[in-house]
Amino acid sequence: MHNFEYASPKTLDQAVALLGGNWGETEVLAGGTDLLSLMKDFIVTPKRMVNIKDIPDLKGIRMVRDGSARIGALATIEQLIDAFSKSIPAIAQAASGITSPQIRNMGTVGGDLCQRPRCWYYRAGYGLLARDENGQSLVPNGDNRYHAILGNNGPAYFVNPSSLAPALIALKAKISIHGPNGKRDVDAEKFFVTPTSDSAREYDLKPNEIVVGVSIPSTLGVRSATYEVRQKEALDWPLASASVAIKMDRAKKVTAAGIGLGHVAPVPWNASQAAAFLVGKTIDEDVAAEAGKIALADARALSRNAYKIQLARVAVKRAILQATM
Repeated sequence: MHNFEYASPKTLDQAVALLGGNWGETEVLAGGTDLLSLMKDFIVTPKRMVNIKDIPDLKGIRMVRDGSARIGALATIEQLIDAFSKSIPAIAQAASGITSPQIRNMGTVGGDLCQRPRCWYYRAGYGLLARDENGQSLVPNGDNRYHAILGNNGPAYFVNPSSLAPALIALKAKISIHGPNGKRDVDAEKFFVTPTSDSAREYDLKPNEIVVGVSIPSTLGVRSATYEVRQKEALDWPLASASVAIKMDRAKKVTAAGIGLGHVAPVPWNASQAAAFLVGKTIDEDVAAEAGKIALADARALSRNAYKIQLARVAVKRAILQATM
């Protein structure tokens, strides 16, 4: 690693004051499960590390009787599993997909949401947009087996690696952010953005802002689930995932729905058309399968990842059935 300053503030305002005005000058340390690896590989080389683990406002999970919840950015993956296994299965199941005990106990909610892409071009030092010396992307005609099938018309082709984001999108959660001008809340869907340069980041966050938590609205009467398609059960990222949140009336017809897709696009994908299709329907295998087709209707394969389209369709179908049957 390069040498860096280390600061351990006790309040949010102190932490924000220590952050730089440009990406790369400083980095926020929470669990450190990904950041330290990036630093060891010289992918990021901050001049200052700001440890936020001693800030009380960022800790804990609070649940309310109406089924809503407030999750601190420093809540761990293991804490999510313990808190939501019965009340909000989509979150607990997404968290359970992270199979490493070490990462479950050290990795945080904020870290998962701000996790950098797992794209091997980026991790090998070719930059966020993976361009060659002539400015051309290496991905479309390269080894793109695990790259995007949605939102992949450039310049970014990586897939967002967050395990929790699809569930938060399906549940219509909000991300809370603190900066020099105070607090602001962003819809989970709008928190993630597709970068247009190597110096940008993949989320709606300024260099001097910190994710402080997540707010989930009332989940009373909501049935939810997350389904992931994996190459192996050991620690790895899914090939495709889907999270759903569905409300039904007494006749078991859908009255409201949300569907989020993961690992298929540079941002977690809001399959809003597929969710709208479900409204008014009674769920069965045919309806669930059709929703999967609609969710992937705009998918476009690269040279080596067409298989992911069918995997994502199946993930949507099985998440719907898992939530409602």
